[in-house]
Amino acid sequence: MEKRNVKVYIAVSLDGYIAHSDGNIEWLDSVARSDEDYGYANFIETIDTVIMGRKTYDKVLSFGGEFPHAGRECFVFSRTERGSDGQVHFYNGPVEDLLDQIRRKPGKDIFIDGGSEAIDLFREKGLIDSYTVSIIPILLGEGIPLFKESNKELPLQLIAAKTFDSGLVQLTYEPINE
Repeated sequence: MEKRNVKVYIAVSLDGYIAHSDGNIEWLDSVARSDEDYGYANFIETIDTVIMGRKTYDKVLSFGGEFPHAGRECFVFSRTERGSDGQVHFYNGPVEDLLDQIRRKPGKDIFIDGGSEAIDLFREKGLIDSYTVSIIPILLGEGIPLFKESNKELPLQLIAAKTFDSGLVQLTYEPINE
């Protein structure tokens, strides 16, 4: 069975924030174009499982409309014990156990859809196979950083770089396995 890769695909301000301190992400609209999805449609076709933090899940629900990951298995990290809500499963155990559980079944790749706490849980354990970071040309000055401080270095190799007319730059990195 082929390995199901764990992927991060996220937007960040030039100064490294994924949201303002209050969770506001309206600044993402500065690069919104009706004819450009920055590769998201192609990316999401490779995914059948989504993992996110509870704050990100709540933020997604606050937008209203259809849940964007309907049709995919979704796990939400939550410190409080909760059951499942359709295809959304709430989880509060070790990340390695969840990943083992997911990878026991054949399928597509696994998307860590934020936020920084969920990404950090996997990054600290060396469980992320690729990082696609779309840099939005804006300086927020404050906010929720993409990566928490860590005393653990992680060397990365640039796999792809793409620029867009909106000024967005998209970089994809993979960890260098030493």
